[in-house]
Amino acid sequence: MIITQMMISMISILGVLIYHELIKPELQRNYVWDKSEASRFIDSILLKLPVPSIFLAKQDNETLLIIDGYQRLKTVYDYVHGLFSKDNKIFRLSNTEKINNRWRGKAFSELSDTEQRRIKNTTIHSIIFVQTHPHNNNTGMYQVFERINTSGRTLYPQEIRNCVYQGDMNDLLFELNEHPNWRKCFGSQYPDPRMRDMEYILRYLALSEMDIDTITTKSISLKKELNLFMGINRNFNEIKKAEFSNKFKQNIDLIYGQFGKNSFHNLSQTTENRFANKFNPTIYDSFMLANLKIIREEKCMRRDYFY
Repeated sequence: MIITQMMISMISILGVLIYHELIKPELQRNYVWDKSEASRFIDSILLKLPVPSIFLAKQDNETLLIIDGYQRLKTVYDYVHGLFSKDNKIFRLSNTEKINNRWRGKAFSELSDTEQRRIKNTTIHSIIFVQTHPHNNNTGMYQVFERINTSGRTLYPQEIRNCVYQGDMNDLLFELNEHPNWRKCFGSQYPDPRMRDMEYILRYLALSEMDIDTITTKSISLKKELNLFMGINRNFNEIKKAEFSNKFKQNIDLIYGQFGKNSFHNLSQTTENRFANKFNPTIYDSFMLANLKIIREEKCMRRDYFY
């Protein structure tokens, strides 16, 4: 792995964001900082305080993937362009005592020319990683991301995977996560912002490719296996996509059709004949793999055998 360092001005960052040469990871599809966090960061820049380093990864096509620092870069981008991503309203700094009274409550256009230039000319120390070996395998990049994740909100393993292993499998997980019967079984109409629901889909797909009769909790490192599975299946053809998609959707649809929205919920310990509200991962893994085995045994006797 090769590591290079450089100083990048904010105006340069804004330019490469516009021209898509600096890519936001999938895990940052939703901007997570609130107005208070974003305002304090802009306030720090205006006060000429040091800006923490950002970490980038150079891709095969020479674009740069943001490993750590997207929230900071997006905050500056939003403030300079005038709209806050979370509510699509005019981005004014918070009107609280935590913000310097010289620019408290002000939008970028309301700052002085000197203050505007201060933001645009602020430089950020950037560290760029290039994985040279093994080629097209980002296991090393995953470990780097896991170690240098310095944001205030510690990332979950699946959030990291969806940054490091962008590609067809990553896109498919987002697609499958919207499947109506899965959303009902998971117990939420909307995707989990920490991507735990997506990791459960990945778990099933990865475990379904193994010899499930020989799997024991002591025989594998689940995090390692999921990383390897996403790396190996980072890109695939339409036939493989259909195989993975059908494998998940058919199983979920059959289970939901038989047992309904509480398919992966345990019985409540406090209320008789009621299900607990919380999704149970152990029940999910067991039920999905057991049902997959039944589906395969039935299909191998029919002409519509697909996977």
